[in-house]
Amino acid sequence: MIKIYKNYKTEEILSRKIDDYGEYEEVVKGIIADVAKCGDEAVKKYCLKFDGFMADSLEVTAAEFDEAESALTDDYKAVIRASAANIAEFHKRQLKQGFEVKKQGGIVLGQKYTAVARAGVYVPGGTASYPSTVLMDTIPAKIAGVGEIIMVTPVKADGRVRPEILYAARVAGADRVFKAGGAQAIAALAYGTQTIPKADVIVGPGNIFVALAKKLVYGLVNVDMIAGPSEILVIADEKSNPVFVAADMLSQAEHDKLASAVLVTESEGLALAVQGEIERQLALMPREEIARASIENNGKIIVCESIQRAVDIANQIAPEHLEVCVDDPMALLPSIKNAGSIFLGRYTPEALGDYYAGPNHTLPTGGSAKYSSPLSVDDFLKKSSYIMYTKDGLEEAADCVIKFAESEGLYGHANSVKVRIIKA
Repeated sequence: MIKIYKNYKTEEILSRKIDDYGEYEEVVKGIIADVAKCGDEAVKKYCLKFDGFMADSLEVTAAEFDEAESALTDDYKAVIRASAANIAEFHKRQLKQGFEVKKQGGIVLGQKYTAVARAGVYVPGGTASYPSTVLMDTIPAKIAGVGEIIMVTPVKADGRVRPEILYAARVAGADRVFKAGGAQAIAALAYGTQTIPKADVIVGPGNIFVALAKKLVYGLVNVDMIAGPSEILVIADEKSNPVFVAADMLSQAEHDKLASAVLVTESEGLALAVQGEIERQLALMPREEIARASIENNGKIIVCESIQRAVDIANQIAPEHLEVCVDDPMALLPSIKNAGSIFLGRYTPEALGDYYAGPNHTLPTGGSAKYSSPLSVDDFLKKSSYIMYTKDGLEEAADCVIKFAESEGLYGHANSVKVRIIKA
């Protein structure tokens, strides 16, 4: 049963446990080194070891895409397209324009945005299928103008990619899809193999092996974030419906046993009602074993003195998903500083963000919402500044630049200016 905390020390219940993943990291290092050296051969070897399948060809064919589309109902395909349209509409507003400043003497200063040449999208498999992740991670790359979008994903037991994954990839605009998952897929995207091209940036969530692989290849390529287990924190007042609150907490608990679901309320009555409702709903869930482990090991109900104090607690935890179930949630929005995505009101379940509303569902976890942001178009863009000086402009700035360079002992820097302003 989920625990209720009333008289508590903040540091005891709000701090996250730091896990030691050293044993996994050594395994992942070995996989990465093997893929970097042996390419496709190593990728196939690890796919056979971990997924029970070794493909003759890693790349999904056009015929497989067509077959996948034919396997789905028209109603389901309409759902995918509607979700994709909402995601595209939201992310198009994230596009930035460069700027240019023209100063006296013909000086020009500016900044320009350029999309990366190739993006790698990782779509997890495991215990569930995630076409929503395909849309969320591919559409922003497409909008950014990425030259080529390649996707990697684990296969089913029969060696095929799930049809909903392939259809979502087609709708979102992925250029190529490869049958590989796990750390070996991340390594392939980072180093390139005979079949899988090297990417400039890798995005998408995954298990601990995927997360560690992204951490280890960062620098060779860029990555969006090192995502941990899913999280939800619900701020709810005494008027909140315990059925709604419990359902929303369980919607994240069912992801995996390491997920966390937290309720913060000023109402002891609501706390008790939600505690009972979680037990009732758990018994009805197809993924009860996973959700129950999450709730019992990582779930919390915190009773505090006020809703404003609940906001303070939320800011300290910095959850991936934050629901605000009060009469006037917009009034609290300015006080919320740390959250990946914020769901306002009693009729805005987190599932809306996962699938349909439009904002991205690839979000910072583990408290990283204190300093990082959801996946966006920005993750696929680079900024470059540019500078142009005329001879007159350089002569005007020369004295300052020379003195600055010489003060740092960099006389070659100073000389590169001097040689240009010496009078003939």
